[in-house]
Amino acid sequence: MMKIKVKVKPNSKEQDIKKISRNNYNIKLKSPAKENKANLELLKLLKNYFKKSVRIKSGFNSRNKTIEINET
Repeated sequence: MMKIKVKVKPNSKEQDIKKISRNNYNIKLKSPAKENKANLELLKLLKNYFKKSVRIKSGFNSRNKTIEINET
């Protein structure tokens, strides 16, 4: 299992994933940070990016999140 740290910017005009270092990413999301919409968009985007199952480990209500990526 791999862990990465992401900094999320909700309400952006575009979706974007920018790798900062080995385990740090800046991610722009179109969805607002209301009613869990940004978290759902983030999980969908990361699942397509890594082609693996992902889940939010910590930071559900924060812009800084820790994401777990299953290696299987």
